[in-house]
Amino acid sequence: MTPYRIAEFMSSLFDIRHAAGSLLDAGAGVGSLTIAASKVLNITSIEAWEIDPVMRHYLSKNLDELGMEYRVHCTDFIEQAVNMLQFSSGTRFMYAVMNPPYKKINSDSRQRLLVRQVGLETVNLYTAFLALAILLMEPQGQLVVIIPRSFCNGPYYKPFRQFMLRECAMDHIHVFGSRSKAFEEDAVLQENVILKLTRGAAQGSVVLSFSLDMQFADLQRTKCGFDEIVQPGDREMFIHIPTHKVQTSPGLFSHTLSQLGLEVCTGPVVDFRLKEWFSHAPGEGTVPLLYPHHFRGDDFLYPREHKKPNALKRSSEVNKWLMPNGYYVLVKRFSAKEERRRVVAYVHDPDRLKSSFVGFENHWNIYHVRKEGLDEITSRGLACFLNSSILDSYFRLFSGHTQVNATDLRNIRYPGPDQLKEMGRQYRHGLAQEEIDSIVTRFQ
Repeated sequence: MTPYRIAEFMSSLFDIRHAAGSLLDAGAGVGSLTIAASKVLNITSIEAWEIDPVMRHYLSKNLDELGMEYRVHCTDFIEQAVNMLQFSSGTRFMYAVMNPPYKKINSDSRQRLLVRQVGLETVNLYTAFLALAILLMEPQGQLVVIIPRSFCNGPYYKPFRQFMLRECAMDHIHVFGSRSKAFEEDAVLQENVILKLTRGAAQGSVVLSFSLDMQFADLQRTKCGFDEIVQPGDREMFIHIPTHKVQTSPGLFSHTLSQLGLEVCTGPVVDFRLKEWFSHAPGEGTVPLLYPHHFRGDDFLYPREHKKPNALKRSSEVNKWLMPNGYYVLVKRFSAKEERRRVVAYVHDPDRLKSSFVGFENHWNIYHVRKEGLDEITSRGLACFLNSSILDSYFRLFSGHTQVNATDLRNIRYPGPDQLKEMGRQYRHGLAQEEIDSIVTRFQ
């Protein structure tokens, strides 16, 4: 459900000098977005999709009061949009305003198969709705949508980013400062953004705006070049939202991982596939299996009483997923909402475990050198940099959720090897955030 104050703000982003035309609203609810848009746009007709019968009843009543030509569809928007694209040459829209549903779609689901029929590949309903709406727009048609920020980074949304940026100019991005206040009545915790797009337009500068919540009392606006949003040469096409300036000085953001001779991967052990080899306690013939819950704050607790195993029994099936015991930097793939930083890094010290090999569970990202450990000083310097406030600020420019992907970490630039070693000589577990930041900012 879209609060009406947000609907009003979204409608204010349209270019009201634009031509008259029809409006699309997919996932229309009771019609808040369409009602707001009708007050500022020259709309000739409305087509709205809503599958919930209760909301559809109120939607029809609200659209009646507008006195405009309209149709309310009770069918699945994805299916109908695909049919329109494949079999109808007449129906196109000048405007779209949407708050689409948020839900993952499986690779073998009906929705996923449908969107593939029109050349789209995506993993969530909200990106499927937006992509189909884009394809249904007239040239120079305008779209304003409120969606989760998760599409901005990560490998799964890359095809959608490529499609959206190829088909549209990005005109405006609005960011909410609070994760919970934009939809507080519905307890929606996604970090949302509002996008204004124009189909087939030349890309120019982008307007950025910011407010803490849906009251927009502290609304701020600025403009930036598109190369600040999508950095030139970025093959992943991450979308940065620079609502704050981050000093990415050469001393701190100068090297790629490959230039450092480092790699990062997700933890190789997918535990449910190895259930028959679980061992609650370490012992003879087992190898340690490390989860994020073995690290709490600055403490390493192993073994730990937990529903998950502490070890795996050695076997040919288990051995192929193990890594030699050594110094590794571990980053949690899923940070808790209450944690201060998005990126939370630990140094795995091999002396803590009396084992030649170790299993890292799949909820880790692991920095390594050709599947083996780093030297101790570099590992500590890398953890220091990853745990710094400046890295956290930089990471938040393109990541609006608590998941940290290996692709995200590959896309970052890092201090050079000498700088990392110098940080490593000063870093130790237990340092306060201010002390970590003091070490790192000396290299700006």
